[in-house]
Amino acid sequence: MDGFLTAILNVLFPPLCHICRAFIPDAGPLHICPECRDRMPAPAHPLCPVCGIPFPGAGDDHVCGACLQSKPDFGAARSALIYEGHCRELVHAFKYRYKTHLRRPLALLAAGSLRDFVAACAPELMVPVPLHIRRLRERGFNQAVLLGEIWAREWKLPLERGAMRRIRWTEPQINLTAAERRDNVKGAFDVRDADAVKGRRVLLVDDVYTTGSTVRECARVLKAAGAREVSVVTVARAVES
Repeated sequence: MDGFLTAILNVLFPPLCHICRAFIPDAGPLHICPECRDRMPAPAHPLCPVCGIPFPGAGDDHVCGACLQSKPDFGAARSALIYEGHCRELVHAFKYRYKTHLRRPLALLAAGSLRDFVAACAPELMVPVPLHIRRLRERGFNQAVLLGEIWAREWKLPLERGAMRRIRWTEPQINLTAAERRDNVKGAFDVRDADAVKGRRVLLVDDVYTTGSTVRECARVLKAAGAREVSVVTVARAVES
């Protein structure tokens, strides 16, 4: 009976790949075909054990120049995918074209590949990177919260949506240099609920790790509010070509 119902649903609502729109007989929860999934690479070793940026070529993991020059307040950050190609397309459609249903495949891809990292960090709660109220009204949602809701279920962690807030408007980071991004977010965040994070291991969550300026500033503020440790996970990691 279940097979018959599935067949009927596949005719009425054919499961199509979110990227190439090909029919997927066994779509599962991702709705991404194997060919498109194979074109969404993960950051590979060797990489920086602190910020997670991958290095070209072979060799051992080692701390990158940026983390050596300025040690972040988070212990480690990891991302599930390289921010390019199909991954970039999905994130842009989710974030800028309001296709919020795409949070599911993005979050589930990350949940599986980052599960061991999260378990090793042993966080006690998740905190999403906050949006300024003006940006939230413009967009209608905070992408970090939407992803975090799925991760909370997958990793069985509480999501403290209101633990942090963005107290100062910042210009969009997309066209800024690394130095401009650092200046842009300096003093832009505070912890609204210090009791929620004090003495606890916090997992900071967002969609994309670009230069790290945003999560670095959030981690600094969380540690200043008494967080015991801060780790970071994102769906994607931008890598300079």
